[in-house]
Amino acid sequence: MTGSGTWQDSHTKALALVRRMTLEEKINLTAGASSRTGCSGFIPPIKRLNFTGMCLSDAGNGLRNTDFVSSWPSGLHVGASWNKKLARERGSGMGGEFKIKGVNVLLGPVVGPAGRVLLGGRNWEGFSIDPYLAGSLVAETVSAIQGEGVITSTKHFIANEQETNRMPSGDVQSVSSNIDDRTMHELYLWPFQDAVRAGTGNIMCSYQRVNNSYGCANSKTLNGLLKTELGFQGFVVSDWGAQHAGVATALAGLDMTMPGEGFWGSELTTAVKNGSVPESRIDDMATRIIATWYQMGQDQDSFPSPGVGMPQDLRQPHKIVDARNSTFRQTLLDGAVEGHVLVKNINKSLPLKEPKLLSLFGYSAKNPDLNNPGGFVSPWTFGVSSFNFTEFQDSFIFNNLPTAESRQHQSPIAINGTIYSGGGSGATSQSLTVSPFDAIVQQAYEDGTALFWDFVSGTPEVNPMSDACLVFGNAYATEGLDRPSLRDDYTDGLIKHVADRCEKTIVVFHNAGVRLVDTFIDHPNVTAVIFAHLPGEMSGKALVELLYGKVNFSGKLPYTVAKNESDYGHLLGPDYADGAGGRFEKFPQSNFSEGVWVDYRWFDAKGIEPRYEFGFGLSYSSFEYSGLTVEKVAGESNGTDGEFPTGEVVEGGQKDLWDVLVKVTAEVENTGDVDGFEVAQLYISLPSSLAASSNSSNSSADSRGGGSNEVNAESTKAPVKQLRGFEKPFIKAGETAMVQFELTRRDLSVWDVEHQAWRLDRGTYTVRVGSSLRDLPLEGEEERCKLTSASSASTLSPSSSSDLPLDFAPSVPSESSELCGEWISRPSTASGRESKAIC
Repeated sequence: MTGSGTWQDSHTKALALVRRMTLEEKINLTAGASSRTGCSGFIPPIKRLNFTGMCLSDAGNGLRNTDFVSSWPSGLHVGASWNKKLARERGSGMGGEFKIKGVNVLLGPVVGPAGRVLLGGRNWEGFSIDPYLAGSLVAETVSAIQGEGVITSTKHFIANEQETNRMPSGDVQSVSSNIDDRTMHELYLWPFQDAVRAGTGNIMCSYQRVNNSYGCANSKTLNGLLKTELGFQGFVVSDWGAQHAGVATALAGLDMTMPGEGFWGSELTTAVKNGSVPESRIDDMATRIIATWYQMGQDQDSFPSPGVGMPQDLRQPHKIVDARNSTFRQTLLDGAVEGHVLVKNINKSLPLKEPKLLSLFGYSAKNPDLNNPGGFVSPWTFGVSSFNFTEFQDSFIFNNLPTAESRQHQSPIAINGTIYSGGGSGATSQSLTVSPFDAIVQQAYEDGTALFWDFVSGTPEVNPMSDACLVFGNAYATEGLDRPSLRDDYTDGLIKHVADRCEKTIVVFHNAGVRLVDTFIDHPNVTAVIFAHLPGEMSGKALVELLYGKVNFSGKLPYTVAKNESDYGHLLGPDYADGAGGRFEKFPQSNFSEGVWVDYRWFDAKGIEPRYEFGFGLSYSSFEYSGLTVEKVAGESNGTDGEFPTGEVVEGGQKDLWDVLVKVTAEVENTGDVDGFEVAQLYISLPSSLAASSNSSNSSADSRGGGSNEVNAESTKAPVKQLRGFEKPFIKAGETAMVQFELTRRDLSVWDVEHQAWRLDRGTYTVRVGSSLRDLPLEGEEERCKLTSASSASTLSPSSSSDLPLDFAPSVPSESSELCGEWISRPSTASGRESKAIC
């Protein structure tokens, strides 16, 4: 730890305190201990030094396994909102609740898994498969939570993309995520880099192996990428039970193991005394932990006693600590509203206008029959009240390994009620929830609407006099299990049965991931479809606000919805161990052979037409884009846009990676008659993009990657389009708003494997702006082509090569490298709208 930047004072204080500790006291900081609290993990106090200890608790969507807290919208729901301001407000509200309960470390937010595997059981905990969208939202979340004095544990580092074989079982090891350097940097490391730049005090290393070394014993990822390249100043904690070695994990960069001593404790003391681990490494562990404690102001009297509001057993008498803050009620509602995505709305199906008769169907309309704390392992504790608890226990608690065959018998839905979050350690505690049924009954009472419902039958009677029929389904996901499918026959059959009998059938999915719709989407009576995701406690209230037009839809998809499962290729499901006698029978392998080509990048490159593209979402209004400008800006750090960055390493990487090089503006007009938010999205095509020579943003060659299918981890091409900006203004009907995007050096660069640095390429950079990936009416270009004097690139700038961890040795480019320094603007028009670029 260097103690650079804002960490200087905290680092100085930590060094002083650690010098006063005995070896045993320092080592006690590095491992979890038992406590009389309900904290997920606990570090004991050192009373003689006034160190109060630490409570670590789940998770990134709200405080789990306690009472009197809020159930916040889940990560995926926040991703669907595309709202940085809401992400920040959610973080502040959540952080405040954790603090009041005496939680020092919030075990979240999640940017790993990113969502590479479509059926991944924990994709719902993160924001989006797109690294830019995820990185923008995680940065806001980290800053806001830590602004309340609570440490964020950004997780799971890194490439933790499937639940299948995530942990060793018997003599079968965890799956290995085998990933190349470029893909690591451009896709999976990207949002972690944003979190580190935002100052995250903790990183949680993951269960699985990375290139065949366990995530918590991987010097390349922990010492190399995280602590050296990204300049991470905080401490690394293991996922619970993810430590599989003692000395190796200490030397690889792990600073704290959970939930108990694991391979450390007295064994780590022995390792220091026999010379296997230098005491300087223990000092570094302790300093990182204590410095983070100081950095968040947790040494102050204003921070509650660790675990004060976390009863060990909620069934026993305990002091009530109500952490809810009424000032965040609107944030809870707004967050729930904006993560709903309307993908179909025909025949003026929505909004509803005081209907005479509504018929409601489907298992996901009402609350589950159980919402009551049980023991440590209970449906309520892990957000499984609506799901099959036996199935959950079998995988999450007992770690029974699934097979491709057994997965086909898993439950794809939570049949026992609506869902507010997914399941597992990332679940939220339900203290007060409003289901869709609850809210619709209240609205029907106010309007004098008659209601009929059947939440039991898959082939219900449908009243022919219904003004509209609402069908509620879900797609459940939980930690410990990968999903069995992207759709289910029961729910699809229910939808078609109702649609055959009701001319206005409105479908609402609470989906913890991608949900396919092609078996029913073209049915003429399916007039509206909503992806409601995981809205948290305000689920029903938010839905009614939208259904009745009290607020406008503004959510956009943070992923791509395909027409068929096969469209996702090998990215559909998890990888398994080889069968009996196979080479990798005991060592499952997951080869990230697709490289950076995931989600919309995959669809563009393969020429696959999705059902609904990334960034898509309907509104009750309409919006037009015009007036594009593209302006070159000198680099802030050194006034240059040379080929490679030259700045010092700060939190988040080299300082000049964050220089703004280009500013883009556009105008968005609300041409409809309803006020509302619009998500303006900016995509770039780099000089090395597959379709860099295309001139039209909506041409077949451009939008589908020119039909090329030669995309994999060995490709040197860049994706056809990559998200590099989004803004969400509220625009009144008939009015116009200006949006501005700032493109940094990193936004415009590719990762150079040979030089181990981000590189600006020569050639044409195309900027496109619009409402979704495949609706980009504005286009402008910048050409970076004039050669300037050469200079060498400074990468990590260690004091000597010996400072670098094992197998991490970046090289420096030759001083004779040719550089491009100036940008040339070129005006462009697209889709009949005038666009211009100003330099």
